[in-house]
Amino acid sequence: MLKKALLCFAAAALCLVAMNGCSVSTHENDNGKKKDVDIRTPFGSLSVRQGSSDVKETGLPLYPGARPKKDDEEHGNAKVDIASPLVGVKVVAVKFESDDSPDKVLSFYRKEMGKYGKVLDCTGGFDLNFQGRRDKDAEVSCEGHGSGHGYKEELKVGTENNQRIMAIKPRGNGSEFAVVYVKTWDGSDKM
Repeated sequence: MLKKALLCFAAAALCLVAMNGCSVSTHENDNGKKKDVDIRTPFGSLSVRQGSSDVKETGLPLYPGARPKKDDEEHGNAKVDIASPLVGVKVVAVKFESDDSPDKVLSFYRKEMGKYGKVLDCTGGFDLNFQGRRDKDAEVSCEGHGSGHGYKEELKVGTENNQRIMAIKPRGNGSEFAVVYVKTWDGSDKM
């Protein structure tokens, strides 16, 4: 019984120490709405930035003449970083619109994404549906490809743990597109 009480006390003390080392901060946008969050603990951190992502953080350039997509959704553009000694995830997602046709925009991004390897053309939609393969260094595939968000075509390049995605759909006489970068790692990876 004493052993169990000591174990409970030690666990409670550890939780207090861990909580004492935690910090949570939020940052408001111009409208006074909470937009960004940073959480830091002795075990890792989480950072979420909405609406202010820069396409350069995807490793790809902005299509010439493209404009940021004015989205009805509050969460159109985002950057999420999760880091700990055991696992990490970075996702950068940005949306744009252009007066140019989807074919012209796709051609530009096929060339730019080719700098990172073999570019796959996945038609029929877009989903952030990562397969979680055992071989994280396996090249990306169209497997598990969905029809989400109304996007008609998707380009992918990289590996399961380090990939770039571009999805596009027609919009009026032009196009709407999203550029996404996803990097994951675990404790065995070198950053």
